[in-house]
Amino acid sequence: MKKKKIIQLLGFLVLRACLYTVLAIIFLFLYDIGKKGGGAVSWEFLTQPPRRGMTEGGIFPAIMGTFLVTMVTAVLAIPLGMFAAIYLNEYAKQNRLTRVIRLSIRNLSGVPSIVYGLFGVILFVNIFRFGTSILSAGMTLGLLTLPWTITASEEALKTVPNSYREGALALGATKWQAIRTNVLPYAIPGMLTGTVLGLARAAGETAPIMFTGAAFYLPSLPRSLGDQFMALPYHLYIMATQHHAIEQVRPLAYGTALVLIVLVLSINMGAIVTRYRMRRKRRW
Repeated sequence: MKKKKIIQLLGFLVLRACLYTVLAIIFLFLYDIGKKGGGAVSWEFLTQPPRRGMTEGGIFPAIMGTFLVTMVTAVLAIPLGMFAAIYLNEYAKQNRLTRVIRLSIRNLSGVPSIVYGLFGVILFVNIFRFGTSILSAGMTLGLLTLPWTITASEEALKTVPNSYREGALALGATKWQAIRTNVLPYAIPGMLTGTVLGLARAAGETAPIMFTGAAFYLPSLPRSLGDQFMALPYHLYIMATQHHAIEQVRPLAYGTALVLIVLVLSINMGAIVTRYRMRRKRRW
């Protein structure tokens, strides 16, 4: 017994050491970005377009471009992913074909984002002739986000006990009525959380949009979904690696990174708060 307690204590110590190490790295990273980029962030930086090759001005077009392409991604990924998850979990027969489909979806979650970018160029830019635009970039990110949405939604559906379905069916409800009234209300918080986290990841991607519509500098906001756009991830990439005056714009690059981190963290926190409130309301 004493040996088992010692092993258990050592195991807890290792786990805590790993946790504290990860937290320390995260806080060190955030501190460094905040310290170097906080001085560049101002009201002008957030609301003005860039000037003089981005050595002056702000990043407002990049913020709006990121918002627009994320909205296009959400329109494609959320309904398609949720309905696909509902079909796989509630309607599809659990046979070899279904297992292959699930395995394929899991594998697609691990495909590098640059592969999605090249696929988006071929499919949306060239074949569908959407051109390099918000629509092409948003649909490419939608495909990237879709496996995450399907997987998260299906896992949320699996947490609902089968007795909820069986009780509704025993009372004469149809399959869809049982799902709509007894399953989805309890699964929606988890489905939304996974979906929003996927969108937060998409908002920070660079490779898919650099091929399908992102531009480093545009003097005005896009007027339609068929226009090119500025985006925070691509803007940061160019400023940090390709700009003609990297040292001069380095504070602005750190400011852009800080804004992007705050945006992604805000989306994640919004998902957590939404899930908490929906689950609390469902308990009552």
